[in-house]
Amino acid sequence: MAMNWQRVRVVVRADEADALGDALLEAGALSVDAADAEAGTSRERPIFAEPGADPATWARTEISALFSAGFPAKEALAECCANEGIEPASTVIEDVPEQDWVRLTQSQFEPVHVSDRLWIVPTWCEPPESDAVVLRLDPGLAFGTGTHPTTRLCLMWLDRNLRAGETVLDYGCGSGILAIAAKLLGAARVMGVDVDPNAVRASNENARLNRIEARFVEPDADAGPPADVVVANILANPLRVLAPLIAGHCRPGGRIVLSGILEPQEDAVADAYSAWVDFEAPSARTGGSACPAAGADRQPCSPGAPTATRCSESPCRNCRARVARCAADSVAASSTPSCI
Repeated sequence: MAMNWQRVRVVVRADEADALGDALLEAGALSVDAADAEAGTSRERPIFAEPGADPATWARTEISALFSAGFPAKEALAECCANEGIEPASTVIEDVPEQDWVRLTQSQFEPVHVSDRLWIVPTWCEPPESDAVVLRLDPGLAFGTGTHPTTRLCLMWLDRNLRAGETVLDYGCGSGILAIAAKLLGAARVMGVDVDPNAVRASNENARLNRIEARFVEPDADAGPPADVVVANILANPLRVLAPLIAGHCRPGGRIVLSGILEPQEDAVADAYSAWVDFEAPSARTGGSACPAAGADRQPCSPGAPTATRCSESPCRNCRARVARCAADSVAASSTPSCI
């Protein structure tokens, strides 16, 4: 017989959210998450959490806790609130019916048309075009299905700018989507690096799924010789911390693509790479859902001032793509951080 679930939704103050969430888990909740209680209204406030940034939350936070059917969720909530001295602004307890979660997940993912020739296609779908470059990818534990704007911007950049026979390194590879796409688009050798062992495992599985040769490793492994193209679709703070490492993985005369940079973060990221590269104007994709994205070119060093070519498309107010040219032949090993 199908099992139903119970979901408890409680609106509390920001300073009460963590304590109530922890208390509910200890009381028997199967999962707990926090969201903006003003979501969907004019008062909704996006929060972009990054490693190294000060923690932030919403003034009015909705805590959602999932309990099994038959669990005394109402009583557990009342006890938790009493113990923590919390008076919720609102409370809702509702049933969550059992579903075919696999089919539900699959229904949310359809083929993604990235560019004129590149499609991202789940394994349960047929390619829409017989002559398309098809990257097979199913949603999993690692980030990167081709639907997120930053991923899509990088894929578009690769399709337009990658030269046949170039080598590519995807730093912070997630699902491996960018490295795998590069191989399908004509790269000679591709490699990915990620701090998450699950991401490395997923990337290697996705490479096998697409029947391409690629290598995905954790940061302490040998990444091989500097690449012609280095792609890093992560977040601004890690991009800044890893600047010496990322620049060092790109050969002089190569190109760097950085993505996941919000507009207010542009200058800080550019400054972090200023010892090695000069950035071109940012590239961003607009339309549909307003999307963050970024890119960067690293061009050959020369005695004179380098002249950068414009990347593509108009800047989006939220995020940017950055393109750069190199200003040094190498990166000092002593300046390379060991981790994010």
